[in-house]
Amino acid sequence: MTALPLVFSPPKGAKKPPRHLADLDIDGRRAAVADLGLPAFRANQLSKHYFERFTRDPAELTDLPAGDRQRLADEFFPKLLTDVRDQTCDAGLTRKTLWRLFDGALVESVLMRYPDRTTLCISSQAGCGMACPFCATGQQGLTRNLSTAEIVDQVVVAARVMRDGEIEGGPGRLSNIVFMGMGEPLANYNRVLAAVRRITEPGPGGLGISQRGVTVSTVGLVPGIERLTAEKMQVRLALSLHTPDDELRDTLVPINNRFKVDEVLDAAWGYAKSTGRRVSIEYALIRDVNDQPWRADLLAKQLRRRGDFPWVHVNLIPLNPTPGSKWDASPKPVEREFVRRLIAGGITTTVRDTRGREIDGACGQLAALEDK
Repeated sequence: MTALPLVFSPPKGAKKPPRHLADLDIDGRRAAVADLGLPAFRANQLSKHYFERFTRDPAELTDLPAGDRQRLADEFFPKLLTDVRDQTCDAGLTRKTLWRLFDGALVESVLMRYPDRTTLCISSQAGCGMACPFCATGQQGLTRNLSTAEIVDQVVVAARVMRDGEIEGGPGRLSNIVFMGMGEPLANYNRVLAAVRRITEPGPGGLGISQRGVTVSTVGLVPGIERLTAEKMQVRLALSLHTPDDELRDTLVPINNRFKVDEVLDAAWGYAKSTGRRVSIEYALIRDVNDQPWRADLLAKQLRRRGDFPWVHVNLIPLNPTPGSKWDASPKPVEREFVRRLIAGGITTTVRDTRGREIDGACGQLAALEDK
C-alpha cells in the first residue's frame, strides 16, 4: 500500500491563499500595519472589527481614517469564502454551507443549533488524503490544506449568522467548534493549531471561544496527537477509531497500516492523562462490517485496560451512506446491542444525533455533487 503523507505540500506553482488578518497573530498584525506606514494601533482596531464585530466592509470601518479604509480592507480582508449553496433542515436549526475558495476548491461547514449550545463543524482541508473508503470526503482525495484564515473565516461567518439571528431561534452565540468537516486536521497541524489559537484567544486577538468548546478530530496520526498533547491546551481530542482490531482497521482507516490500534489508543490515553480532558472515540457503525457484538466487547476491553478514571467515552455514529456506496448503517437492534455491551463493559457511550441526513449531511457529499 502506498504510504500516506502526514503533511501535504501543494504542488509546485500552486497559488497560495491571499494573506488575511486571521493568518497573523497580534504582533504580526501590528508589524504588517506598520509596513504600510500606519500606526501599529490600527491593528487592534482591525482586529476588533473582524473578531468582535464580524465585519470587514470598508464602509463600516468608521473608526479608521476614511482615506485608509479601502486600502486596509483590501490588504487584510481579502474574500476567502464564496457561498455556493446553503441547505437547511431540522426545522431550520441545521444549516450546511458549501464554500468555494479563491482557487475553486470546495469545502463545507455545518451549523447546528441545540437547546443548550450552537455547534459549528468546520473543514481544515479541501478533500482528504486519508482514503477511508466509507467516507465521502475520503473518496475525493486531497486537493490542498486550508490556510489558517480560511479555517477561521468559517467560524467568523457562523458567529455573525448567530449574532444576526439568521438561523431559526433568533439571535444567539456560537459556543462550540468541531474540526470534523472535510480533511484530517492533524495533517494540517500548524495551520489548524494557529486557527485554534485565533478561535480561542480573547478579543481583540481572537474570537474568545473557550478551548473546552473546541474539538479536534483525527483518524489516528500519532505524531500529531503527541504534538497536541505537548501544547497543554484544553481542547477535546476525538479519535475516529471505527473498529478495535487491526485486521479490519487496516482497510477501513488506511493510516492504521502505519499506526496500529494499540499505538493510537496509547497516544489518546496519553492526551487524556496530560490534559484531564476526556477523549471521544468516534465509531461509525457499518452494517455487517464493524457492528458485531464481539467487537463491542473488544473495544470496551481495549479502553478499560488503559485507565481507571473516566478518560474516554464512545460516540457511536449511525453511518450516513453516500449515493452509490456499498456501505450502509447498522440496523437499530444491532446498534442497541452494541451500546448495551459497551455500557456493560464499563464504557460511557452515546449515539450521535443524526443531523442533516436530508441535506447530504455526511461531510463531502455536497462538494461531490457540485463537482459532478
